[in-house]
Amino acid sequence: MDQHLNLDEVEDLAFTSLRTAGASELAARSMAKSIRAAERDGIRSHGLMYLPIYIEHLQCGKVLRAAMPSVSRPRPSAILVDAGNGFAHPAIDAGWPEFTAAAQENGIAAMTVTRSYNCGVLGHHAERLAMAGLIGLCMTHAPASIAPVGGKIPVIGTNPFALAVPDGAGGVAFVIDQSASVVAKSEVILKSRKDEPIPEGWALDSDGNATTSAEAALKGSMLPSGGYKGFGIGLLVEVLASALSGAHSSREASPFSGSLGGPPGTGQCFIAIAPDVYSGTFSSHINALIEDISMQSGARVPGSRRRTARLRTEAQGVLVDAVLMERIAAQLKNN
Repeated sequence: MDQHLNLDEVEDLAFTSLRTAGASELAARSMAKSIRAAERDGIRSHGLMYLPIYIEHLQCGKVLRAAMPSVSRPRPSAILVDAGNGFAHPAIDAGWPEFTAAAQENGIAAMTVTRSYNCGVLGHHAERLAMAGLIGLCMTHAPASIAPVGGKIPVIGTNPFALAVPDGAGGVAFVIDQSASVVAKSEVILKSRKDEPIPEGWALDSDGNATTSAEAALKGSMLPSGGYKGFGIGLLVEVLASALSGAHSSREASPFSGSLGGPPGTGQCFIAIAPDVYSGTFSSHINALIEDISMQSGARVPGSRRRTARLRTEAQGVLVDAVLMERIAAQLKNN
């Protein structure tokens, strides 16, 4: 039977499951908060649906249970974090205080994370910066799944970026969170599990032909959003999140799903800017920009759907599929 859970129960389920699977208390708490936030915002592909993958990766060694992130600061505005092939979230949390302090002190700062893992909903990290009064520009790369335009061999991942802008009053004006591909790969994985076709224009098969088969798409290549322009965005992210952090390249990284390969060893790059250091009119400019968008019938400010889902879920909770609950329980039974 499907179960109705409030957000506290979602977080508790995730935390208890991850601890049982061998995650440290610190890592389990960080990951559980991420799962809660994804469910809250209606991004269910990164919520409890991803929990079985986290459990599997703890059990097979793609995520090291004993990993302890280390933080260094070689320059006043440069924060480097080594996740130690553990989860990304506790590593990001480990560097966060120095990172945000450096941005406030110097006007701008960057934090890279290496030997990392899937960092969940990238926009949540950007929002966290915006709520601290900083412009947040965040990037993460992923195992290769996008071929260059005209090719058929994937060389970069879906490689998303996120931008969150502060509203000048302790909140977030808007959030952009998008991948280099037409759609996030997790959506194709979800279609595959449900044995559903994918829309035309999402992906190519391994021979470079258009496909509506989710299974064929997972063996082929995701299509970049906007053709060569989307591939260019993916390259930008590859440079900053992978090459700059010293992480594995997308070609070298093992998959974020399944048990094949060792730790993915991917990376992230976060840039924080204190807008008041650069402009005394930043907030008024942003407010005017939002007004220009929202006043138009049918237009929406980026991130508004998430805010709507957030309000609904906080009030109503979420309905969790019985099959998913059974899968989590079965994974943990013989841990």
